[in-house]
Amino acid sequence: MYHFVYPIKYRRKVLSDTVSITFKEICLKIEERYEIHFVEIGLDGDHVHFLIQSIPTNAPKKIIGAVKSITAKEIFRLHPEVKQILWGGKFWTSGYYVNTVGQYANEEVIKK
Repeated sequence: MYHFVYPIKYRRKVLSDTVSITFKEICLKIEERYEIHFVEIGLDGDHVHFLIQSIPTNAPKKIIGAVKSITAKEIFRLHPEVKQILWGGKFWTSGYYVNTVGQYANEEVIKK
């Protein structure tokens, strides 16, 4: 299980209520295609927190690549207004945070 944090390009606040709903729906479709389970999805305007469970052979980089690529393409396709705010055609920054979540971590520890 991994805790990921992805900042949106330029830290723009593009995750409105409608974009957030679409974003979560896209993530559920990703679950169906890949061996990834989104335990939690936290949207905070200019960045996203994920608690993702996956099989051990899926490296964090592979998970990140799939999620970032698919969500960006679909958000731009379904919400063209987001392209107005994020010039240059990029939805995500190149950086991210990832950490494993072990048996001693719980929901309260992650929230802190």
